[in-house]
Amino acid sequence: MIKTATAPYAALLLRVSLGVLFLAHVALKIFVFTIPGFVGYFASLGLPAVLAYAVIALELCGGLALILGVYAPWVALPLAAEMLGTIVMVHGANGWLFTDKGGGWEYPAFWAVSLIVLFLLGDGAWALKPVAHSRR
Repeated sequence: MIKTATAPYAALLLRVSLGVLFLAHVALKIFVFTIPGFVGYFASLGLPAVLAYAVIALELCGGLALILGVYAPWVALPLAAEMLGTIVMVHGANGWLFTDKGGGWEYPAFWAVSLIVLFLLGDGAWALKPVAHSRR
């Protein structure tokens, strides 16, 4: 049974926490790995280096959109796709646990599922631009 009185606040908590995590994740790429370092890492995986810039933009803009609640369910989908891509391209071969050498795929999988849950729940409380819901 869904608790309709508190569900919007659950979505808010999920939305904001995911947004903060993405901002922390992109800050690591920018300030620790550096943008040139991250671009080089992408190239070392055999991916187009320009795709690294798209990932940085997605995580930065997506994180902000999630926190603010600007089309959050629709922003969650490409972010979930990114997380699934990291499983396929980076973490999948490293085992299940994220503490495994190179980081396993447990954390990106949980993150992807959480983003899909947010898509299903909707924006939640205090969103700046909630997605219109159909009335039946």
